[in-house]
Amino acid sequence: MVEWKISSGFTPYPDALELMEARVNAIVAGQADELIWLLEHPPLYTAGTSAKAHDLIDPDRFPVYEAKRGGQYTYHGPGQRVVYVMLDLNKRGRDLRQFVQHLEAWVIQTLASFNITGHVRAGRVGVWVERPDKPRMANGDLAEDKIAAVGIRLRKWVSFHGISINVDPELAHFSGIVPCGIAEHGVTSLIDLGLPVTMDDLDVALRATFNTVFKEPD
Repeated sequence: MVEWKISSGFTPYPDALELMEARVNAIVAGQADELIWLLEHPPLYTAGTSAKAHDLIDPDRFPVYEAKRGGQYTYHGPGQRVVYVMLDLNKRGRDLRQFVQHLEAWVIQTLASFNITGHVRAGRVGVWVERPDKPRMANGDLAEDKIAAVGIRLRKWVSFHGISINVDPELAHFSGIVPCGIAEHGVTSLIDLGLPVTMDDLDVALRATFNTVFKEPD
């Protein structure tokens, strides 16, 4: 069984790390069910294991935390749904690349609930949307903005950290970093795309699409 937990208000990042650590250890020990945890953080930046110092443009703007997850710098804050995913890959297949692809597919199917077409791109983890309303890239390609980030850590093949999806965050807060180390593309949100989607709407869609991507474990 997968437990679903939704936290109200803003969860301090150290508290989230503490809960994830405890839950992952319990799952590893066979003492707890898998968990999907939906929450919001106060404004902060996190540094993944591949973060480069020069990508932290404004280090004094918000607190910066070492996340120990894969990836580079990411912003979290109000209006962004953070989805912490504590799943046992011992039962779901020990394949990290496939797991990340499943997380991206989950986001894409969730966005499709709101008639948004999400894309994955080679060399760019996360989910992107094309922006025909913006000037084209220098090479003539359509502009693309990131709407969801993915960063995962494993302990004995149990996952933690996960996904962040932009519902209505303050997009200017992303300017304190180079999001995920990619400077040539922007960041967007459901509201920025003109969709009046609430956090509750997104949560319902996430739960409805979860089992279409993640089957019951063996």
